[in-house]
Amino acid sequence: MSELETAKRLAWWKRADAKKAVVLWAIFTLVIGYVASTIQTRVMGSAASENMSSTINMIKIFTWAASPVAGLVAALTITTLLGKRHFGDNPPPEAEHEIRNSPKVAATWVVVSTLLCLFAVIYGMVLVQKDENNLRSANSLNIDVTGQQWAWSFNYVDNGGAQSADLYLPVDKHVVFHVTSTDVMHSFWIVQMGIKVDANPGYITETATTPNKIGVYDLRCAELCGLYHAYMQKQVHVVSQADYDAWVQSQGGKA
Repeated sequence: MSELETAKRLAWWKRADAKKAVVLWAIFTLVIGYVASTIQTRVMGSAASENMSSTINMIKIFTWAASPVAGLVAALTITTLLGKRHFGDNPPPEAEHEIRNSPKVAATWVVVSTLLCLFAVIYGMVLVQKDENNLRSANSLNIDVTGQQWAWSFNYVDNGGAQSADLYLPVDKHVVFHVTSTDVMHSFWIVQMGIKVDANPGYITETATTPNKIGVYDLRCAELCGLYHAYMQKQVHVVSQADYDAWVQSQGGKA
């Protein structure tokens, strides 16, 4: 029996190129999953709220869920590019029929894609429901946020209407932001707390978080809103409850 006939009789998983592709698939899956999830989450910085921790975990989970697909594409690409060259209009004699005509491959692709999509949808709905429940949390601190070209202003409605240009929050206190705009569309984004919501003129949108780490964090506009959009940044000061009460009183409000 010739070498070509022997190769044709072998099951696909016993062939040299298939074995190479499977090994590369495993390697690329691990490398892509680890590197992509690590780089993304490190660039985002340390979490300053449960919202941000949930976002980081979601990114890691979704990245690892997608890494086998990316790893398979990379493995097949490398195997093809480094494989034996064939020239001509017809496929090489040892080639199988086109993979797109394989019912097994098509069925596997449909099932795996469906499962991945269902996982993403269900996981996302759980997080959305959790965020919705946060908006209805009792004993929350309510703060009105107004965006305008090119600044933010904050009204602490539960603290006697105290106002500020920078945002001050007590640590471990649930906060609900009521966000609007006086001119064009802006986007209220506290980076390290993982919350972002549009500020629409004439409408009030809401988002909520519980800062869990004392420190100074970044507040930015995430919607292109005009010439000085890049300068529409403020600081978020997360302080202890005692320091927050003292600050509110210094602004003419009540603790």
